[in-house]
Amino acid sequence: MVENSQIESSIAEIRKRNGKVTNFEKNKITNAIHKALMATNQDDRDLAEELTNGVLDKLITQGFSSSHPPSVEDIQDMVESTLIEQGHSEIAKSYILYRHERRKIRDDKMKTLNTDNLDSVSKQFDLNCLRVLASRYLMRNNKNEITESPSAMFERVAILIGIGDLLHDSEIFVKNGNTSQNTEEATEYLTKLDHFDYKFKIGEYYLNKWHFRGLINGYVDLAKKGQMKIGFKELLTQLAGKKFNIYSEKINEYYSLMINQIFLPNSPTMMNAGGRLGQLSACFVLGMPDDMEGIMKSTSDAALIFKSGGGVGINYSELREEGDIVASTSGVASGPVSFMNIINSVTEVVKQGGKRRGANMGIMDVWHPDIEKFITNKTEPGILENFNVSVGIWEDFWNALVNSEDGAYTLRSTRDNSPVREINAHHLIDLIANSAWKSAEPGLIFFDKINEYNVFAKARGGPLKATNPCGEQSLYPYESCNLGSINLANLVKRKADGQYEFDWQKYEEVIRKTTRFLDNVIDVNHYPVPEINVASKESRRIGLGVMGVADLLYKLRISYNSKEGYEFMSKLSEALSYYSMEESVALAQSRDEFPLCPKTEFPDGKIPIAGYYQKPKNAHYYDWDALIEKIQKYGIRNVLTTTVAPTGTLSMIADCSNGMEPTFALVFEKRVTVGRFFYTNKIFEQVLRENGLYSEELLAKIASNYGSVRGIEEIPEWMQKIFVTAMDIHWSDHLMAQAVWQDWIGNAIAKTINMPNDVSADDVKAAYLLAHEIGLKGITVYRDGSRHKQVLHMTDENAVKTFDVSPSNYLHDYIHDTITNPYIKEQVNNALKLVVSHEEIKRPTPVVEQQKTENLCPTCKNNLVLIEGCSICIECGYSGCTSG
Repeated sequence: MVENSQIESSIAEIRKRNGKVTNFEKNKITNAIHKALMATNQDDRDLAEELTNGVLDKLITQGFSSSHPPSVEDIQDMVESTLIEQGHSEIAKSYILYRHERRKIRDDKMKTLNTDNLDSVSKQFDLNCLRVLASRYLMRNNKNEITESPSAMFERVAILIGIGDLLHDSEIFVKNGNTSQNTEEATEYLTKLDHFDYKFKIGEYYLNKWHFRGLINGYVDLAKKGQMKIGFKELLTQLAGKKFNIYSEKINEYYSLMINQIFLPNSPTMMNAGGRLGQLSACFVLGMPDDMEGIMKSTSDAALIFKSGGGVGINYSELREEGDIVASTSGVASGPVSFMNIINSVTEVVKQGGKRRGANMGIMDVWHPDIEKFITNKTEPGILENFNVSVGIWEDFWNALVNSEDGAYTLRSTRDNSPVREINAHHLIDLIANSAWKSAEPGLIFFDKINEYNVFAKARGGPLKATNPCGEQSLYPYESCNLGSINLANLVKRKADGQYEFDWQKYEEVIRKTTRFLDNVIDVNHYPVPEINVASKESRRIGLGVMGVADLLYKLRISYNSKEGYEFMSKLSEALSYYSMEESVALAQSRDEFPLCPKTEFPDGKIPIAGYYQKPKNAHYYDWDALIEKIQKYGIRNVLTTTVAPTGTLSMIADCSNGMEPTFALVFEKRVTVGRFFYTNKIFEQVLRENGLYSEELLAKIASNYGSVRGIEEIPEWMQKIFVTAMDIHWSDHLMAQAVWQDWIGNAIAKTINMPNDVSADDVKAAYLLAHEIGLKGITVYRDGSRHKQVLHMTDENAVKTFDVSPSNYLHDYIHDTITNPYIKEQVNNALKLVVSHEEIKRPTPVVEQQKTENLCPTCKNNLVLIEGCSICIECGYSGCTSG
């Protein structure tokens, strides 16, 4: 046998399929053989390496050398012949199939991306990820042909974000400056962007004209505040003289975070950064004043936001009730719901010209005289289909519901706050629960909880009254928020025994980098409305969140709804807010605090984190008091820093589970014209293979068990405990999981509270009571099969659920130890004691029929899935929400 060192010195390069020559890597051969071994249930790395050496021997004897490098096909041919010659016919067969499948995937990728060559990102990302990128994110020409590779897209984004760092270089930026610069000199360049397309570069990264526009606008903003030491032409001179090439390292840092699937910003950033629209935020809130001029202004602004790829939340409670007198016309008001229909129509029209439709959140406060009509409005199909709707709950209503004997509650006039009529709070909550039981809407937004630790109320002159379309981001009118999510499943490292552990140090590093990333977005964003530009920069609100939580817990062998799971998630959540806020303070030291910071409660030592106040200090993992002292001394760059947003399409690109949700299903079936195949969670599949359990028959059995392994005798008990799905978890534990994250998150959580089909409206009501009691800022309940468009496609129509789910001991202990209100305790306990046998309960046939005909993605006509309150297409990545 030829020595390895001789081989490696003899063969240093390999010819790729596109004709280019690259470095020879022995390990790639070993990996391919190892995968073939695993496919035959032989997880033997040593054998793979031994067989690789045989391949290398054959290469040398066939005359390949440093002057005559082999091609990829040459090496693959050698692998096949070596396996056969050494008596491994089954492995050879597996390798041939593997090679064929790789070729097919490669061809499918090239077809999807409209290219003859795959870049490094295209090779790394799986086909589903690339389909999502192709359908929504990659640039296209006027013939609708893809003109951008995935790596070029991520580079486009990273360059724009890096400009935010460049503009704060200490040689040109001064925090407390009062230097006057000629900003008109800079803005003149906006009229000649085409002349500067790809003329400047940072290191090896060229700026296109839209990057150049971001540089101009960012410079002008800072110059108007007296923070630019030099004029714009001098800035360009220094840029041309390579004075800022060091920032190529920052660009590469942001690029690496994205291509390594560690972090992704919200969808508008990936769609529009370095592009014509240039609008990078997902979340917006507009006011809706009770006058025609204001209504039309908000409608027009909403259209501009939809056009730019954002979604809008509006609280309609200022509009007078239906039938009220309109003094200016002597007519009667048509009511808030009628004006929601206007916005709904605008959304429908505008969506036809963009990459995605706009999304809306329509809110009505519980005291509004039209509240009953609002609650029941969406129970019928075809009504306000571009809206999520939620009832805004305030403290007075909650007191009437849980503390008063008769439940009397007064609805009030929008004009003068005078009493209109009295209702019963219990009847109203029952109406909401029944509506949500039937149609999954409305949701509830607990404005009393949202404003409990709102440090911004004093600066903005009142409480928060609206959220973005998915309810996780509270905003004042004309504020926006840019979001981003860290893929926690990729922040693990292998221990000596082969098991995973979480890399806390890397988590901190990533939090700090991504906080800076999102702060930069604010400076290089091209806002669609001037008022949004002003309000967003006054607060500099960002929303750093997570995805891949369920996959992470699978890797760590931690059950999602266990005591260990809850405590681990709580620590993850606390670290996220602590390090992002600490980094925000560091940014304030170097770049300045957000403009309205002195008018907030931050200088008084208050912070917008419930866990700091509600959890004993000995239960804190981090020194929050020290952080508060830093905020008081230096200020903070962003009014809030954390939000757990929907990550539907983002998690598809990152190839991980959604947000902090449990996995939707471990296996689900897809039928195609040539047969059927199964989508399987990749971590679960690996564990099945490692334990010799993988088979098509077992996958089919799991798919027909609502995608769950519960109660399947072939699956070991330890695996059943670890690999839980959304339907394995009792609805009360869904609430508990949301609560442990909410304790430490500044904004709110996008989460669907999944309920089985057979729960009652009383269960939904109990969920509301429990949600408020454990500190949630909002709740979306989804009972399987409840919508006229069935979007929770669990499995095929023959699916059978053969297991019961019950609340965890952790949840029971929490209720016993924490809930003291007699009414709440009684209602929750009654709901949790209800035990219904689920043996052989089949999905109702009418639901299946509706699913077949109505539950289709508007883009590719495949099935939709409801996750985090959003309809997501698992094929093309279509999402009913704007952030993910």
